[in-house]
Amino acid sequence: MDCRRFGGKNAIVTGGGRDIGKAIVLRLGAEGANVAVNYNSSADAAEKVVSELRAMGVKAFGVQADVSTVDGVEKLVKESLAGFGSGIDVLVHNAGGLIDRVKVMDMPDSLWDAVMQLNLKSAFLLAKSVKPNMSPGGAIVHVGSAAARSGGGLGAAAYGASKGGLLTFTRGLAKELARENIRVNVVEPGLIDTRFHEKTDPEVLASLAKGIPLGRMGTSDEVASVVVFLASDDASYITGEAVQINGGLAFV
Repeated sequence: MDCRRFGGKNAIVTGGGRDIGKAIVLRLGAEGANVAVNYNSSADAAEKVVSELRAMGVKAFGVQADVSTVDGVEKLVKESLAGFGSGIDVLVHNAGGLIDRVKVMDMPDSLWDAVMQLNLKSAFLLAKSVKPNMSPGGAIVHVGSAAARSGGGLGAAAYGASKGGLLTFTRGLAKELARENIRVNVVEPGLIDTRFHEKTDPEVLASLAKGIPLGRMGTSDEVASVVVFLASDDASYITGEAVQINGGLAFV
């Protein structure tokens, strides 16, 4: 008998090829989960992660799909079900991004729509497609952002709004699925050391980190540990919750 928390369970992780997504995928695999590693353009990174998972002795495969589109989500779910040979137990929706940093007054409608499509509508599309293939006891975890509370940095109002919408959507969906014993939660990372900040001036990042009570940026593994907890039966009485992972930068 596999005593690992996810022994024999099937998990889909969107944006699973690098940074936070990669850390989540590897933790799930270490806990015994079979994992469908979704990616959009990071094929090489995703395949490396898949190889690491297979070395752990779990079933793993990559699925290229743009989860901001109906066709992409349908492809992801169809190929995941085929790869697993059974249903879906866990969905971790980590795909998302800023796209561009533009002030509201200078922002074209197309950029606003693209940010909402990527960060918010994708969660809606995934929920509609995954839920019919998820048994009672399943879990959905969204990866949000501290920007949901703060509004984001300069030029990131659309991103902040999309993540704020993701927070509200998580809570609404949690209420709808609770009677079927499917839990839905969201994590809200703060300043995490990932490629999200690769274009930020290192001195600016260092200054921001000093302002955090714990005095440093967070790591992808620290986010992944919370995500995996929420996806597990250890969190069986937690749903509709938003967990902030920010080193004490903000309290709500």
